Amino acid sequence: MDLRFLNRTWLYLPKGVLDNGVSEQKREESKERLKGILGYIEDDVVSTDFAGDNRSRIFDAKAGIALNDNFVKLISWYDNEWGYNSHVIDLILHMASIN
Repeated sequence: MDLRFLNRTWLYLPKGVLDNGVSEQKREESKERLKGILGYIEDDVVSTDFAGDNRSRIFDAKAGIALNDNFVKLISWYDNEWGYNSHVIDLILHMASIN
């Protein structure tokens, strides 16, 4: 089992962290445009909670922190093996459907 988390500290928010609604944006994306690819969770979790999850990333709304007024650290989780294999299968099925 190869479970990991992604720790990113590169997001610059020119309007300020509190004005941007990063968590709300990720929640909406997980329901609409990125449904099945991006997950969203507000629960207290550990890496094993995501074993067998086929989404590319699960955004952890509780784990992110504001570093200052313009930078935020975002945390997302993923099952490296299961998620990758799931998307390879999706790609193969898509390619097979194209004439």
